Amino acid sequence: MLEIRKSLQIWLTGIMVSVFMFSMYPTVLEASQLGFQKRASDVILNSLKVHPKHSFLRKFYTQLFFMPAWVREGSTSSATKEFFAHIKNDITLYRNSKLYQDTVLLEGMAKEIYSNRGTLVQKINLEFKISQLYKGYTDYAYFGSINWGAFQARISNLMVNDVSTEWVLHRPDINPVGMVENTLLGGSLGEQLQDAIPSIYRYKALQKELQRYMTLKANGGWQKVVIYGKFKLGAEEKGIPSLRERLSITGDYVSCGESQEGLVYDVCLQKAVKKFQARNGLAVDGVVGSGTLRTHNRSIDDRIITIRLNLDRIKWLNEQHSKRHIVINIPDFRFYFEEDGKLRQTMRVVVGTPNHPTPIFSDIVEYIVLNPYWNVPTSIIQKEFVPKLIKNSNAMKKQDIEIRDGWGKNAELIDPSTIDWHNYGEGTHMPFRFAQVPGNKNALGKVKFLFPNKFAVYMHDTPSKSLFGKNKRAFSHGCIRLQKPRELLKTFSTFNSNIDFGKSQEILKGKKKTRMNLKERVPVDVIYLTAWVDYDGVLQFRNDIYNYDKMQLKSFRKW
Repeated sequence: MLEIRKSLQIWLTGIMVSVFMFSMYPTVLEASQLGFQKRASDVILNSLKVHPKHSFLRKFYTQLFFMPAWVREGSTSSATKEFFAHIKNDITLYRNSKLYQDTVLLEGMAKEIYSNRGTLVQKINLEFKISQLYKGYTDYAYFGSINWGAFQARISNLMVNDVSTEWVLHRPDINPVGMVENTLLGGSLGEQLQDAIPSIYRYKALQKELQRYMTLKANGGWQKVVIYGKFKLGAEEKGIPSLRERLSITGDYVSCGESQEGLVYDVCLQKAVKKFQARNGLAVDGVVGSGTLRTHNRSIDDRIITIRLNLDRIKWLNEQHSKRHIVINIPDFRFYFEEDGKLRQTMRVVVGTPNHPTPIFSDIVEYIVLNPYWNVPTSIIQKEFVPKLIKNSNAMKKQDIEIRDGWGKNAELIDPSTIDWHNYGEGTHMPFRFAQVPGNKNALGKVKFLFPNKFAVYMHDTPSKSLFGKNKRAFSHGCIRLQKPRELLKTFSTFNSNIDFGKSQEILKGKKKTRMNLKERVPVDVIYLTAWVDYDGVLQFRNDIYNYDKMQLKSFRKW
């Protein structure tokens, strides 16, 4: 009895609010339509009584107070026409996709119903079908095809297998039902759908690249390049024409005055190869070796799915609204400092190994430390240092690492030869603090940039400068090592009046730890994009160093 009374109360409330809305917005609904709207609301309400409480249609129309969004008495609504037009103009949809074909089907159904003066029941059936299409399309366009739950489960499995990582999500700030509500109050659905397209990380430019690659596929894509052995400038090879054609298709090769257009690997073709290598994260040497050839021969379908995957990742990245912004793209091994949306500074970085991956997350740089101590994480102590101490109790001395009897300010130094290190292997309690003192041997170098987070990840200098010369730079335990930390320090000093760069340089000559809080803090986003459009409008691809592409594609939804 209580449930019946509760349902009746909800029903009456819905009807009262509907009548209220009809009376409040006479300019939205013509007087001749009010009767139809009322009858349609009654049919919608009665039809949905048999639907599960948490079904999409029931929740959708409850929020709309059971008002029809897509049908009117004499024709479909303007929202329907805008919605259908938006789908048909979506450059990311193949014409044979279900979403596109369903749109064409419902357009035909609507035409038939209204040309034959269809019944109210037929119109409400059409209404429901369009709502279901709307749900499918907005899920596709604004939330994407990645099954984040399945992906997070796979990451959790990695943690079980001793690879600790995490990908922090930022749900898209999109309210599809709210868009329809605004439309019922006189807004344009088409404009809202267009405005909801992400603008961060040059998303729309990447969308256009997807369209370009879809067109390339429709025109036959590209053939496999077959070349034997490695060759350099001036070499003659019968596979050269296929290489030139492959690079022409993707726009890397443009004929020039020095081009011989034959079997010779000439200057013009070498320039195209270097361009291709640069935008694929390869060593830019102009030499066509096995790595460059393997990347050339990735299929058009592979490239299209990679672009789609990264479009969907961008949807779930944090949208910053600050004057300054730091971005670290892990597969790119690179740091970017943006100001007013433009690139101000960039440098190479070293990121975590596949066994110690750098997490994907957002935070804010709050302070800088000069001449830092390195407080060694327990995992490194137990996995790497304890075995060394078992063999040689003086092992830490060579690395300028102090061992103290706790984490307090007054914790005393201990003599490692007095400790039985066999008792402190993996999985045991570690009561000692290992800290590498400031200096040239310090693993953090001379500068570190802190954005306090649960992962204990930050940006820092490093004494291992040679690693920045490598093309693939996944060598750390998860932190981000900077190629030019002092240049970044100088950048921070330009908008933080309390940071004197000249004085900082003097401090760095010594070993005294110095902390500098930032008056103007900067948000930082650690991201994972294997396809994107760069600041110059050039499409970039990178290798999937953590196998996240493979993991996410295992449950990638098809539309």
